[in-house]
Amino acid sequence: MVYIFSMKRLIDWHLKTWKEEAKRKPLLLKGARQVGKTFAVRELGKSFDSMIEVNFELTPDAKTIFEKDLQPDRIVWELGLLSNTSVIPGKTLLFFDEIQAAPQAILALRYFYEKMPELHVIAAGSLLDFALEKVGIPVGRVNMLYVYPLSFMEFLAAAGEAHFIEPILEEQSLSDILHDRLLDSLGHYLAIGGMPEAVAAWRETKDPRASYEAQKGLIETYRQDFPKYSKKHQIPYLEILFNQIPHFIGDQFKYSAIHGEYKKRELAPCLDLLRRANVVHQITHSAGNGIPLGAEVNLDRFKTIFLDVGLSQAILGLDLAAWFLNPDKDLINRGTITEAFVGQELLCYSSPKWKTDLFFWKREAKGSLAEVDYLYEYQNKILPIEVKSGHGTTLRSMHQFLSEHPTSSKGIRFWSEKTSAMDKIDSKPLYAVAALAHSDQKDAIRSLLHLKEKS
Repeated sequence: MVYIFSMKRLIDWHLKTWKEEAKRKPLLLKGARQVGKTFAVRELGKSFDSMIEVNFELTPDAKTIFEKDLQPDRIVWELGLLSNTSVIPGKTLLFFDEIQAAPQAILALRYFYEKMPELHVIAAGSLLDFALEKVGIPVGRVNMLYVYPLSFMEFLAAAGEAHFIEPILEEQSLSDILHDRLLDSLGHYLAIGGMPEAVAAWRETKDPRASYEAQKGLIETYRQDFPKYSKKHQIPYLEILFNQIPHFIGDQFKYSAIHGEYKKRELAPCLDLLRRANVVHQITHSAGNGIPLGAEVNLDRFKTIFLDVGLSQAILGLDLAAWFLNPDKDLINRGTITEAFVGQELLCYSSPKWKTDLFFWKREAKGSLAEVDYLYEYQNKILPIEVKSGHGTTLRSMHQFLSEHPTSSKGIRFWSEKTSAMDKIDSKPLYAVAALAHSDQKDAIRSLLHLKEKS
């Protein structure tokens, strides 16, 4: 069953802003399959007089238009004939979907910028990184936007609870009853996740079983993609990693922990394939002594999270009913899921204009158990973040990090309680990760309420 309803997304604000820029460049949308890239572009297309959409997977013969040469005038003329639509720069949106299937079209983006800058051109692809490895990015000639599953703020808007967004962004003190209401909504999100199809199923039916069926369909879609970016002998390893990675959320990833007699040399390239397909995100160890965090990484020490918490639980086969019946108790029982949720939120609320990496910290001293879930660059400072799904107050690792890193003036704990502050540690509710959003994303979040849109 297909669920269709209008869903406001953060990417909508960025696309509208791009459309109105006087000196825009062709735009590349990057993100995993089924996160809403195509839907967002089609929504933007409604604001143009016309739109030409070319999906290179559905119409592979369209690739031949780019094989003769990369002259924009000729390409646009042929596309107009193919679609029976007049292309008028400034009034027509040209959209290349699944552009990774037509590498020459990626190269053509450079010449659209140089010779036809007034034409609005967007390209998107779910496996774009693989094509860019072969043909390269037209550096300085295109802009990029990264698209993720729905954030919790987008979920609130989709669920008809957008009135909570501004109080969360402004970190307003909420009464116990409103705090509990948001924890209930968070429980729903943790069960359903942020994949648009699963959220739409929940929005239209209020039946988590419908969302679960949507999740299972999406999982099969990702599996069907394996042959598109891997060699035949790698597919079994991809399947193994895909099924087992959700079991390791919150723990340092170890190839030896994968069930079966597999070696790192077999699994490591396949894990990298899943990462480049945006199905898995890596959380890399950093010493955390300065910005950028990526300057002091230990590439052999990392954790992983799946692109979506709902899909993770569907793969694990967890009972989702508890998130609806007793969400506060389930937050305690499923701490690793809430840890993955915070990582997913940090990605969603980072600037979509560049790829954001996730980091964690673990004390290097022998026998030390001190570990901080995330290190996050916020307002040019390093912010250590701990995720506590229950009511516990022990934060030894956070205090250890702060004592060893004097340039970090405070840390953040996300937990199930309300906002408080003590001993250089600010505690915030789990539903309030958006308070750390990049300034661009805060504008986009407010656009969900029509509170602050670009004019």
